[in-house]
Amino acid sequence: MSTTQAHEQTRILVQAAAAACENKKGEDTRILELDPVDSGLADFFLITSATNDRQAVAIADEIEGRLKREFGVMPHSVEGRRQGDWILLDYVDFVAHVFLTERRAFYDIERLRKSARPLTPVEFDAELKEALAAKTRAARGKASGTVGSKKGAKSGAERSPAKSSAKKAPLRRTPARKATAKK
Repeated sequence: MSTTQAHEQTRILVQAAAAACENKKGEDTRILELDPVDSGLADFFLITSATNDRQAVAIADEIEGRLKREFGVMPHSVEGRRQGDWILLDYVDFVAHVFLTERRAFYDIERLRKSARPLTPVEFDAELKEALAAKTRAARGKASGTVGSKKGAKSGAERSPAKSSAKKAPLRRTPARKATAKK
């Protein structure tokens, strides 16, 4: 798997974890895309808040359960589940932090990681969709034998008349074949 594919897979896992936070009513969920200098630590931090320790445990359980069910991925380590005031799920390429609101304010990870790019789950989803759409367009361009955009392709008016009529003829006969096949 290439680095780009691995990064996309990590983004998909982070997106699923953020959805799990939303499902369990996590508050002020943020995704920090860490600076490459920090990438030895992880690529992303997912940070969310809970109003009480039971909700924090429920959010952590939902993240862990969803990633296991949907992707077969388990965290490499989990810390703080017993206390419930700061639960850390380490998935190597990203780390999910589930805080009680007052603990989050006290530790203020967002401030400590000033070089990280903060994103909301909505912004993160939009970036992921755009990256996957660009990848799809590139793959389709390679499959059709073109590179880049299709602006260089000739339009129907620019094609020679013989080629245009040859292409249209089978299209006219196709509905007739379908009609006789249905009878």
